[in-house]
Amino acid sequence: MTTVRATTGPRRRLPARPAKWLSRGVIQVFLLVIGLVWLTPAAGLFLSSLRTEEANASSGWWTALTAPGQLSLDNYTALLKDSGITQAFWNTVLISVPTTVAVVVIAALAGYAFAWLEFPGRDWIFLLVVAMLVVPVQIGLLPVAKLFGALGLFGSIPGVVLFHTAYGLPFAIFLLRNYFAEIPKEMLEAARMDGGGEWRIFSQLVLPLGRPAIASLAIFQFLWVWNDMLVALLFADNESQPLTVALQSQMRQFGSNIGVLAPGAFLSLIVPLVVFFAFQRHFVQGIMAGSVK
Repeated sequence: MTTVRATTGPRRRLPARPAKWLSRGVIQVFLLVIGLVWLTPAAGLFLSSLRTEEANASSGWWTALTAPGQLSLDNYTALLKDSGITQAFWNTVLISVPTTVAVVVIAALAGYAFAWLEFPGRDWIFLLVVAMLVVPVQIGLLPVAKLFGALGLFGSIPGVVLFHTAYGLPFAIFLLRNYFAEIPKEMLEAARMDGGGEWRIFSQLVLPLGRPAIASLAIFQFLWVWNDMLVALLFADNESQPLTVALQSQMRQFGSNIGVLAPGAFLSLIVPLVVFFAFQRHFVQGIMAGSVK
């Protein structure tokens, strides 16, 4: 007597590759929607800057999508003729660039010293730097304003740069010190055994390895200073005010100055975007640093 066993065919499964493509497509569509939502205000500002004051007053910016004939560069031509806005733009550059360079250079030197150099009170000094991170910037506005007034720096671009540099250093030093401390100690010891001094090790070994963190710090610092209005509103006068203060001063006449405000605001927006995308690769490397060993 023989027993007949029923055999069943292999289970049918969804092919792995189409399933992977499907999940990837859903994620890409979701990210595309999120990106469009985030870019909508910027697109609206850009289209508004290309429309006349009458068009902006009578209809929304989205009407330009169906009637592109209302777009022109007249507002940007008027913006370039506005000496106050153009001067404020260059003031912003003169404030943001030196501040970013000073913070990055000083923080890189201090970060290396706190991470790899032995000197008396190193840990206590670093603890003091970390403690300064919790001090709100508003607390130092009035005392520093009085100090700058006594030194003749109040109401000038060097005063604004010095203030931003001082208040940007604690976070910058904390960030770079922690990043430099992750560098393998054996690499530094091997460099010292080969006769390398501290400056040579810092410039030829530590700085190239710390480039992602330095680039991330530079982007953050530039964006903070470029978009700042509180410090500039107090420490800058009419001759040294940045673009944010210049645009804010015209908000009282918003209805009649939309032709200047819209392109000025878009100009203030596009520069940080250009800086970010120019250093995007280094920024991503800095964000991901330390996540995978």
